[in-house]
Amino acid sequence: MKKASKKYVEASSKIEKSKEYSVEEAIKLVKETSITKFDGTVEVAIKLNVDPKKADQQLRGSLVLPHGTGKSKKILVIAKGTAATDAKNAGADYVGEKDMIEKIQKENWFDFDVIIATPDMMPELGKIGKVLGPKGLMPNPKTGTVTPNPVKAIEDVKKGMVEFRTDTFGNIHTVVGKVSFDENKLADNLTYIVSTISKLKPASVKGKFITNITIAPTMGPGIKLDKNSFDI
Repeated sequence: MKKASKKYVEASSKIEKSKEYSVEEAIKLVKETSITKFDGTVEVAIKLNVDPKKADQQLRGSLVLPHGTGKSKKILVIAKGTAATDAKNAGADYVGEKDMIEKIQKENWFDFDVIIATPDMMPELGKIGKVLGPKGLMPNPKTGTVTPNPVKAIEDVKKGMVEFRTDTFGNIHTVVGKVSFDENKLADNLTYIVSTISKLKPASVKGKFITNITIAPTMGPGIKLDKNSFDI
């Protein structure tokens, strides 16, 4: 088993493992326990009372954080005609159709963070689904990345859109912002994420939907949150 670094042990000592912290306390702690030399990312893990084997309990979607993610993303749009022209004018980093798909396939080219595609291009993109899927890059209507209106999707990504989906254990992991963010901005983003997820409770789920919420800085220790801090 890998031994924890001295910095990690030091950061962990500031957190009471059995305690559930308020949003304000947790945000303060996440800044204090960031151990990276670079501006780390604050992430949240939300444990849901779902059975991911049931189709109606597999959650997937996207949301635009009130204060963004602190990171700019390179956008590739797969479209043709007017949609392609509109995407270029809206500030997409790369725009193309079959030429871009072939570039990914033949050159192993991945100089982008998000793919947005129009519905008519999905059959072509589907041909490289085995390449894009494992990297989490395959566009999906549920996340707003398959759309006849790429301009809106481009605007959302630039504003700070993050995607989320339940993993095999019923957890959702997503980005809250950067450690350098103002405490209020991190709190706003976190509250918005939890509030949005809480409204997606499937009808087949009985009892409490959100069972656990933890935030952590990049490579730092997890901090449990008091669910009563949220209006859920």
